[in-house]
This record gives sequence, structure tokens and C-alpha cells, in this order.
Amino acid sequence: MKVYGIKTCGSVRKALKFFKDHDIAYELVDFKKEPVGLDHINKWLKHVPLELLFNNKGTKYRTLKLKELHLDDAQKIQWLADENLLIKRPVIEFEDQVIVAFDEEKYRDIFLR
Repeated sequence: MKVYGIKTCGSVRKALKFFKDHDIAYELVDFKKEPVGLDHINKWLKHVPLELLFNNKGTKYRTLKLKELHLDDAQKIQWLADENLLIKRPVIEFEDQVIVAFDEEKYRDIFLR
């Protein structure tokens, strides 16, 4: 299982704590050290909607003033590839699934079965 995010993100820290507390092995891929490109983003988008993956509530979105640009879907996807901190975190690749964000109840259903 791969967990994508950044170590300083609160949601990523909660997810990692959940995995540690339940002895679930994972590999952390830090966006700041190993950015993901357009191919990877498009692979995720086969499993989750763009609205879930694109974080329009975060600091990076506000800092870049992207709301003012009225981006279409193709532009949003390109921004995700160019600026990984716009990706809602964490993104988890588990078996044939892509799970986005931290939701303890959902994690229990998926990882503790």
C-alpha cells in the first residue's frame, strides 16, 4: 500500500497514525520529495472523481488564487500535476482502490476487514 501526501499535513498524520495503531504496513510517498505527474493523476482519476482529488479548500489553492481563473476540468488536472499540493491528502493506493482523504470509519471498513 502506498500513501501519498506530505508529512506536515494533519490528515496524512491521522492516516499514518491509524495505520501504525493497527499494524498496517505502508509506504509514504512525500509529494515534496517525489512529485507525481500527469500520468499518475490520470490513473487516480479512473478511480475517483476530480472533485474529490482537487483540493479547492486548501492554502495552496487560495495562495495561487485559482478560484479567480475559473478552471475547467482539463486545467484542474494540469494544475494537479504541476502543483501536487493541490491534491487532497492523503491519496492511498490499496489493492485495486484509490482512497482520498482521511475518514476513520471508511478506513475501518476498508483496512480492518
